[in-house]
Amino acid sequence: MNSPILSSTGRVLASAVLLALLLGCQSASSTSRTLRSALLFEATFDQGPDADVSTGDRRLYFAPSLNDRDNARPGLPPDGWVEIARGAGVHGDALRFVRTGSPIVYFSADGNAGYRTKDWSGTVSFWLKVNPAAELAEGFCDPIQLTSKSWDNAAFFCEFEKRPTGIPFRLGVYPDFPVWNPTNRKWEDMSAAEKPLLSIPNPPFRGDRWTHVVFTFEHFNTGRADGVARLYLDGVPAGTIPARTQTFTWDPLRARILLGVGYVGLWDELAVFNRALTPNEIQALHQLPGGIRDLGQ
Repeated sequence: MNSPILSSTGRVLASAVLLALLLGCQSASSTSRTLRSALLFEATFDQGPDADVSTGDRRLYFAPSLNDRDNARPGLPPDGWVEIARGAGVHGDALRFVRTGSPIVYFSADGNAGYRTKDWSGTVSFWLKVNPAAELAEGFCDPIQLTSKSWDNAAFFCEFEKRPTGIPFRLGVYPDFPVWNPTNRKWEDMSAAEKPLLSIPNPPFRGDRWTHVVFTFEHFNTGRADGVARLYLDGVPAGTIPARTQTFTWDPLRARILLGVGYVGLWDELAVFNRALTPNEIQALHQLPGGIRDLGQ
């Protein structure tokens, strides 16, 4: 026969466990609502190349090269160098960049990146599946780049550099060129501290698993040295570009979210938010059961 005291204790423990589960579900639901309210742009590539959610133009475009973006057309390049990989995504489908030298593909950043001329903050999230040693070509490739100008002038980018000594992964957050390099010094003559660049020497990318990349930025375009950017890999903080003057002067109509520049591998689940997400929110984003499509529903 069970002891009444033990039965009572068991009921108390069961109630406590149930309450914890309910609170956990409520907390997860609340976080999802908070993330959804900050979402500007979402592209899962599950229904084709265009975005699922957008606050601007939702179409994916392709152009012959970075210098020929004015001749862009909607859709995927017709040569098959960039394609929808059915069932190969984090959830559902993904983009596959088949070989280096493929045409440029991009979304318009006008509206979709939340650009502000005063006190601009945001978050960019995406997933990569790549074996850098086996799939990437020597030199640089940028899985993502956001700018209306060039890589070193009011631009965000994430890059790999494949070289004999290793393949680091970097976050670059370059304000207007005269702001970060007012005397036009050669890049190679500048110290690491002078460059708005964060380098991860041994990143976790592999060909048999997806890696989640998130970067946040806050207090850009304030005119003060308070602009900070942070990188997260698989939901975990990976490094910070410390406070500095981050003045980004964009022509919104020419601003682009460029994907897979020189990249070879799988690419999925692009999301842009209108503020810098917290570490807890980024962990929740990383763990969404159905991926970012959970936020667009």
